[in-house]
Amino acid sequence: MRLERLLLFIFWALPRFGKNQYRTLQISETQTLNVKEEEKLLLKRQGVRYFDITNFPSLFKTNEVKTVPEYVYPVDLINGDRVSLALTNVSTKSMYDDLAFFTSFYTRYYKSETGYDSAVWLSKKLKNVTETLGDKVSQLHIDHRDWKQFSIIVQIRGVKTPEKIVVFGSHQDSMNLILPSVMAAPGADDNGSGTVTNIEALRLYAQYLTETQDWPQNTVEFHFYSAEEGGLLGSLDVFTNYASDNKTVVAMLQQDMTGYVPDPKNEHVGVITDFTTPAYTKFVELVIDKYLSIPFIETECGYACSDHSSATKNGFPAAFVIESEFSKTNKYIHTTMDTLDRLNFGHMAEHVKLIIGTIIELSNWEFKLKVAE
Repeated sequence: MRLERLLLFIFWALPRFGKNQYRTLQISETQTLNVKEEEKLLLKRQGVRYFDITNFPSLFKTNEVKTVPEYVYPVDLINGDRVSLALTNVSTKSMYDDLAFFTSFYTRYYKSETGYDSAVWLSKKLKNVTETLGDKVSQLHIDHRDWKQFSIIVQIRGVKTPEKIVVFGSHQDSMNLILPSVMAAPGADDNGSGTVTNIEALRLYAQYLTETQDWPQNTVEFHFYSAEEGGLLGSLDVFTNYASDNKTVVAMLQQDMTGYVPDPKNEHVGVITDFTTPAYTKFVELVIDKYLSIPFIETECGYACSDHSSATKNGFPAAFVIESEFSKTNKYIHTTMDTLDRLNFGHMAEHVKLIIGTIIELSNWEFKLKVAE
């Protein structure tokens, strides 16, 4: 059966990613590699993180880094009552049920049929949790052409300054590093946890809007990216097109691995400080201090470690909060052992608080560029 799966994958993959087709990977701000498609997996096994920029020639200029605008973010968080109201019905059971179904797909690998099937289920789930918003919400599927699994954008358009966009991202795909299209990849933590965290936050925010009619002044978007495991392919597609269209993303917050607690006696979240936007990250730390019941630890994850990197790569401010100090995150990812039973849903609820706190504080914030001193 495994041999049959492997042969099917080979016949499927070769027309799209042929043996002689080279991919361009950016592994640092100043270094790119040209490798065969199958060599990407070898690099990933060795812990090398990269952007696959093959389809984005404008990003090949490794000595040219786009400037991220410096916006002024709130320093006084004054919306505690609204945040508390929005968090009234946060449900760990809902997150458990969603993640149990999401991990039931054999793999969510972006080149696989079940990866496509999981995206179809996710799309239906997102429509279900936002149905009370009617025409105030829209959903867009991003067809990436080179692989079947699509990315999803859920948009709640701002009523006053819709051109200013606040993004909450997560990647929906999973991967087994041994044989990605053959072996199971439940991906409970990486990144089922972040995806389900965003689903729950979106459910709560939709419920809050339905009950209060407190529509955001700025546009709020939830992104569910395909193919993060292939070199941030889906989010690169999204944010490169946003940059090309001159869209204004004023803040992007990534959720990637939100459920593993290495030490229950020292529970915390990890705030990534490298390759993120300092001013926005400091604001996120304020949100954690005010609205979460656990502290944060500043930590680093390296180059191109998750989809927030696609935002900053294209000149958009971004932050990333992960489940713990980076060196102590889940060691079972990219294997068959990245399963539901290893996760803490109360911890995921803390990440939901972070998202809701950020939405409420920024949805009506009047964004202005920082004046140079």
